Amino acid sequence: MNNYFVILAAGKSKRFHKKIPKQFYNYKNKEIIDHSIEKSLNSKLFKNILVVTNNIKHFKKKKIHNSVKIIKGGKERSDSSLIALKYLKKYKPNNILIHDAARPDFTIKLLKQLLNHLKKNIAVIPYINSKDTIKYKVKNELFNLNRENTYLTQTPQAFKFKKLYELAINEKNKITDEATLFINKNRKIKFIKGENTNNKITFKSDVKLNKTFFGIGFDIHKLVKNKKLYLGGAKIPFHSGLKGHSDGDVILHSIIDAILGAMRNKDIGSFFPNTKKYKNIRSPKILKPVIESLYKSNFSINNLDINLICEQPKVSKYRDHIINSISKLMMLKKDLINLKGKTVEKLGLIGKEKAIACEVIISITKYD
Repeated sequence: MNNYFVILAAGKSKRFHKKIPKQFYNYKNKEIIDHSIEKSLNSKLFKNILVVTNNIKHFKKKKIHNSVKIIKGGKERSDSSLIALKYLKKYKPNNILIHDAARPDFTIKLLKQLLNHLKKNIAVIPYINSKDTIKYKVKNELFNLNRENTYLTQTPQAFKFKKLYELAINEKNKITDEATLFINKNRKIKFIKGENTNNKITFKSDVKLNKTFFGIGFDIHKLVKNKKLYLGGAKIPFHSGLKGHSDGDVILHSIIDAILGAMRNKDIGSFFPNTKKYKNIRSPKILKPVIESLYKSNFSINNLDINLICEQPKVSKYRDHIINSISKLMMLKKDLINLKGKTVEKLGLIGKEKAIACEVIISITKYD
């Protein structure tokens, strides 16, 4: 396997957002660019993934798989593409796929189809036909184009590396996609049907949202000596743990109920009752199918706000540890999670350090 996947992500996205490039905008619970990185990795079709960007500092904050390389891009898309080709030449790739980071919704199935067709072709381009009537102006006259003969090309686009490099290195003009290099030189291209969902995000309005929903969760458990304490799925050093049918993790239980509430889908006890089957079950195992259901239903989490109510342990000491655990379990960016510690001024069971409670509010949005 000598295939390489290039993600072009050096644009400033002035039409999308004034403050952040669109490739770093949160979309379906992760940054737009992360969808392309993760799909190319999960496909296991590529020796390396190359990200071309003008925001290298941004990637230094992220945990990047060792097969993902980050390099600095150019001013224009065609500049970044050529920089990528020059960088990869030393690896002597057989095949290369070039993709725009602004298309997060392609599938691994499309990647496989492109590479399969590349076995007998030098260039393979996905396309869809226009759903609209297209007018074409010549001087002062307007003409209708035949929709069946109009190709709306997409990325990723697949090429034999040597052929693409040869054309790109000699091109003097700016191009909007690599297929143009082959078209300009009358080189044969294999066009295959693309995916209607593989849309390019250009404007903020392209990220279509439906209604936003809110959910509230609450849980409380007594503390008992000589038991492990789990909060947010993280093991916390403490002299006592939480008594419960499961591990008593009040944070994860509250999150589960908040999610179910926002989805209008009953409560935690309806799905995980106090039966022998769930005796001593770890709460991450309960959370997992709830999160999977949320994401499969095309919901995105906007914000997760947590109040942990206890005298001890001090939340400030373990905040980062707990947030890191929740982030991993929920496949959710850490900056969408807020954890606050609240005491009850020594009142009641919580004030006497005999119990811990938690309340959670979650905001979710459904995508088209």
